[in-house]
Amino acid sequence: MPNREPLKPFLLAFPGPLRDQLVRAVLSSAKVSTTGLLAEYEAEKEELPPVGERSAVIDSAGREVAVVEVTEVRILRLGDIDLQHAIDEGEGDTSVAAWRASHERFWQGEEMREALGDPEFTVDDETLVVAERFRVVELLVPVVGADDRPTHGTQD
Repeated sequence: MPNREPLKPFLLAFPGPLRDQLVRAVLSSAKVSTTGLLAEYEAEKEELPPVGERSAVIDSAGREVAVVEVTEVRILRLGDIDLQHAIDEGEGDTSVAAWRASHERFWQGEEMREALGDPEFTVDDETLVVAERFRVVELLVPVVGADDRPTHGTQD
């Protein structure tokens, strides 16, 4: 890997099976969008990523496995997430309801509530989320089982 400036980490979920699944989806180009809670950015005193920012996708082992570039960032109500965004998250959801159910479980789970410092945290239609689109610009590790993956060079 050539020398480069350190990149901000692009973290999906918490380390473990879910992160591993999401990282595989990014590497295969099935996942080109993600959604986070605005409350999480606020709790971590983190600014929203600007369009064009490049980040290193981190796997559960803490390794940089790819570089992604942000192509769009929107703040919207959870109730306004549309089907295309849900599909583009690459988790196999075919309806907004299915997408939302899995995200509600995650956001209202113990790890997220602990990260937010709110053991009673819940989401509803009015909860503000950050809907982000990105594209893979560089793979940093070989992708196992990559022979059937779509190309990622031109997707938004």
